[in-house]
Amino acid sequence: MNAAVSDRITLVRHGNDEDWTESVAKEMAGFLQQDIKQHGRARMLLSGGTTPAPVYEMLSEQPLEWARVDVGLADERWLSPQDHDSNAWLVRNSFLKLAEGAHFDPLVRVGRPIAECVHTANLLAEHALPATLVVLGMGNDGHTASLFPGSKDLDRALQSRQAYAALDATGCPVAKDWHLRITLTPQGLAPIRHRLLLLRGKQKLEVLEAALASGDVHTYPILAAINAPGNKLRVHWAP
Repeated sequence: MNAAVSDRITLVRHGNDEDWTESVAKEMAGFLQQDIKQHGRARMLLSGGTTPAPVYEMLSEQPLEWARVDVGLADERWLSPQDHDSNAWLVRNSFLKLAEGAHFDPLVRVGRPIAECVHTANLLAEHALPATLVVLGMGNDGHTASLFPGSKDLDRALQSRQAYAALDATGCPVAKDWHLRITLTPQGLAPIRHRLLLLRGKQKLEVLEAALASGDVHTYPILAAINAPGNKLRVHWAP
């Protein structure tokens, strides 16, 4: 493992998947433990996808007081939390079922319209303890959370003064069949003390480098996380 610090990100390179998984899980546990010690509780926001699942499983094995940890989501598809394609389902099955006592706040509330779900998420973000950390991923199109380049709601989400926004990603191929989303915004990213981006593979590193060179957040929404104030984005990459 080696780290390269620039004026915009800290890039941590890992030699293999095992080192990547263990290092990220232990780093997350350390951040959470620090807040538990200082504030009595800690809060983290997680992303879905297959990439972070092994990290969540290893994190759940860390010796933390999970009853003092609140868990939320960076984004969600407009699906029931019980749907196997939802981020809530992945987080429940890769982390929550093992981290006994951790409290989970899904973004989608069954039976409620999306506007009400977004409102509830924003109320929680406003009144809850600031999140200790957020785990982000990045697509080959440069999106992060559900901030998709080319989506008609992207500019509104980027300029929102709320932590979460609804977004329609119709026409964005990476969104696949799940066009309607709830996503963390740059406003929501700003107060989070530790922002982690988990990447695997050469192509993802090339996309990140292109984003840094471009500087255009509409083309590469990952820049919303890179440009957020506070601590630099920590990028954990494995080949």
